[in-house]
Amino acid sequence: MTQQQLAEKVGIKFQQIQKYETGANRISASRLWDIAGALGSEVGYFFEGLDAADLSDALPDLMADKEAMDLVRCYYAIPEAQRRRLFDLARVLSSAA
Repeated sequence: MTQQQLAEKVGIKFQQIQKYETGANRISASRLWDIAGALGSEVGYFFEGLDAADLSDALPDLMADKEAMDLVRCYYAIPEAQRRRLFDLARVLSSAA
């Protein structure tokens, strides 16, 4: 499957697929779910060979941070369309920092 075909199945531009592939952009859990479905595989496929220790070492423990948890709760209380725009804004601001 080409990047263009995958992008069409997922509903995004192929340039975004390129950014995911090169690691320029992170893939959200929901986007990973979409990509797995488009490829006809399970999400777990992307994590084969990793154990829990590998994953926990790779990610900071944000769930122990009260401010981070409050931010996540507030984020998911926002309607989806506005949440997407807020996410895009946060991405731009984090790139500018």
